[in-house]
Amino acid sequence: MCCLAYFRLEATLFCKELLQKETKMNTEPERKFGVVVVGVGRAGSVRIRDLRNPHASSAFLNLIGFVSRRELGSIDEVPQISLEDALSSQEVEVAFICSESSSHEDYIRQFLNAGKHVLVEYPMTLSWVAAKDLWELAEQKGKVLHEEHVELLMEEFAFLKKEVVGKDLLKGSLLFTAAPLEEERFGFPAFSGISRLTWLVSLFGELSLVSATLEERKEDQYMKMTVCLETENKSPLTWIEEKAPGLKRNRRLSFHFRSGSLENMPNVGINKNIFLKDQNIFVQKLLGQFSEEELAAEKKRILHCLWLAGEIQKHCCSKQ
Repeated sequence: MCCLAYFRLEATLFCKELLQKETKMNTEPERKFGVVVVGVGRAGSVRIRDLRNPHASSAFLNLIGFVSRRELGSIDEVPQISLEDALSSQEVEVAFICSESSSHEDYIRQFLNAGKHVLVEYPMTLSWVAAKDLWELAEQKGKVLHEEHVELLMEEFAFLKKEVVGKDLLKGSLLFTAAPLEEERFGFPAFSGISRLTWLVSLFGELSLVSATLEERKEDQYMKMTVCLETENKSPLTWIEEKAPGLKRNRRLSFHFRSGSLENMPNVGINKNIFLKDQNIFVQKLLGQFSEEELAAEKKRILHCLWLAGEIQKHCCSKQ
């Protein structure tokens, strides 16, 4: 199977399992997995909300508490517990890691070594080597390691997938603008923006790096990363991340095919419950409802994107 077909197979599983496997979660669970949420920012708060509400996958999960560096006591009657207690408790079998990206690797390693399953918000780590090592650790421990990718559960991606399938790409570009992020907390732009790279890889297969540049004006908090990529068929793809105070969060794309062009994204609807959909996928993994082929395709895509992000960072830093 060629890499493009392999990655497209992996991308389709995010929709397929929601349709075909969710029915298996509608029965009364034989057991519940105790869960702790690490980090209670935007993602962590949404995770707590979904865990507390009566959803099919939430019936398999029992929210024990949350871990935070801040002294919060409780949130919506969910108690705060220490990291040490979360790691040592036999009640806690699963960790949802929703902290800033720079802390992911350490938390994942600690929870896997403590014998817990792990769901982590993207990016899993800020290096390909670390991610590969953590996946090997998860396999040694016999635990699920799941990296969230809600961008693949969005209505926009579902639309793009339908538009792209079976078409020959001539060239394409993807520009993302937003307010700046702290690199120390969220990583180099190729990692903090890895959801855009994931879109491109999921749509067009494995990519090769041609060039990468980073323009910065630190006094203005301005940053522009320009990455030139190539598909296996040598079709060029340009990915640009541009961030500055006041820049609105926006995504602009342009894909040119032999059979026509796609310029920008039409209004394709509201993204509903995408974190809950990701939770459903995670529970299905806990229940062994994914095939080895599906899991291998997902792992291959995630590691390829992390490897690309690392190569982009090297190219940019070597020219500064």
